[in-house]
Amino acid sequence: MALFKLTVAAVKAANKPNSRLSDGGNLYLRISSSGVKSWGFLYSIGGGDGKRGRQHELGLGPLHTVSLAEAREKAAELRKILLDGRDPARERIRASHNRQKAEVSFDEVAEEYIEAKKSEWANAKHLEQWRNSIKTYASPIIGKCSTSDIDLDLIVKVLLPIWSVKTETAVRLRGRLERVLDYAAVKGYRNGENPARWKGGLKEILPSPTKIAAVQHHAALPYGEVGAFMAKLRQQAGDGPRMLELAILCASRSVEVRGARWGEIDLEAKTWTIPADRMKMRREHRVPLSSAAMKLLKTLKAEAEAEKRELLPDALVFRAYGKEGREFSDAVMSATLKRMGISITQHGFRSTFRDWAADCTKFPREICEMALAHKVADGAEAAYWRSDVFDKRAHLMEAWGRFCNTVKNADTAEVVPIGAARSNTVA
Repeated sequence: MALFKLTVAAVKAANKPNSRLSDGGNLYLRISSSGVKSWGFLYSIGGGDGKRGRQHELGLGPLHTVSLAEAREKAAELRKILLDGRDPARERIRASHNRQKAEVSFDEVAEEYIEAKKSEWANAKHLEQWRNSIKTYASPIIGKCSTSDIDLDLIVKVLLPIWSVKTETAVRLRGRLERVLDYAAVKGYRNGENPARWKGGLKEILPSPTKIAAVQHHAALPYGEVGAFMAKLRQQAGDGPRMLELAILCASRSVEVRGARWGEIDLEAKTWTIPADRMKMRREHRVPLSSAAMKLLKTLKAEAEAEKRELLPDALVFRAYGKEGREFSDAVMSATLKRMGISITQHGFRSTFRDWAADCTKFPREICEMALAHKVADGAEAAYWRSDVFDKRAHLMEAWGRFCNTVKNADTAEVVPIGAARSNTVA
């Protein structure tokens, strides 16, 4: 194959419209009908058995932009692709697609990841936390950066200002950045090590979170004070106190109670079946209803019937502002506690229940953990627990309900049953 047939002078002098001059090695100088000169790469692919393959031409740019030497370099690269048995046109498309991927910004990839994964997250609050933390702390610094350009220095620039003053937020944000950048790598948006990883990366640069901030657990009420608290709670009017009461009696999470529907509750079987999409572990959870929980739910049902509300299976047990299909926000139960002057969290009552179960009962750890809808076993062991755990949990929750209905007299150490009277209770 003869190469380099053209000279700079010959290229400059060529002026015949609608002509093509070969430089060899598939490289041609084209002259259009209007006299514009540009480079082209002509090749055939797909032939065999004596048949000529289909001819293709790739443009390499106009002469006023691409010189003869530059055109020869481009042609040499394309000949190597042909030598490997690949189609230069397809390789160009692939390279263009990869360049477009590499130009996708961090904010775009983060939103793409959130949309892809949000169905796995049990509640809207988690989704909101993801978006807010990224928007507040990451986007101002790396939001417009291509994910392929994000390095360790940029990640440190995001995290360092809040690492010591908002440690828990910073730790969660680091994990989110790592997951978004892992996603970017899988999608082909970036290559190389993940700069947000902890081990072998940020761990060597940032101080250990446990050394600069103690882990903050949900504030919980000592179980010895539960009876007195429940007596006070039952004197409070409104949906917030009733939601909180049910959450405590069932050791449930806020999202589980706020989304409770009448179709999930079987008063005859004394069972509340919470669907998987509202559970943190994404598994259906059956709650054995204690006598105390049953009494509360029967009261709520009677009140709804007195208001002539149709209790369809999909009807919420607690309707926000009386509107069908609208759940209360997570703040409602917190507001109830604040009005009562109690510096604890609704979620903290799950810790109260767990402490009571460990200190005051002989139920196995697995039973107590499953009452909280925690994962406790795998494989054969899990199969065993599924076989009889519901009945055992029913006994546990009944004991918890009785405990919540008693208050200890500080002077006489006498245990006194709590009355169920409420100003807004239907007997």
